[in-house]
Amino acid sequence: MSAWVGVLEFDLLLGEVFSLKQKRSVIRPLIAELKRAYAVSVAEVDHQDLHRRAAVAVAVVAGDPAHVTDVLDTIERQVSGHPEFTLVSAHRRLRGPED
Repeated sequence: MSAWVGVLEFDLLLGEVFSLKQKRSVIRPLIAELKRAYAVSVAEVDHQDLHRRAAVAVAVVAGDPAHVTDVLDTIERQVSGHPEFTLVSAHRRLRGPED
């Protein structure tokens, strides 16, 4: 049996957001949407004290590396298409049974 873990970290620049409360109103729905649609783990992992920046990480575990890659590709396309923010960067890591 082998398990593959994929992690995708997003650096996001939020648009018309002027408070941490407004930031939460943008980030929380994104996190809930990704969890619901793809059965992945998602969390805001950095920039919690900045109101116009967010770092969000997504983790996927599967027995097939192609499935992990497909899910992460789909999530990256979905996040990059959101009008509420700009995707500044995305970093991906894939770990397999040999790592």
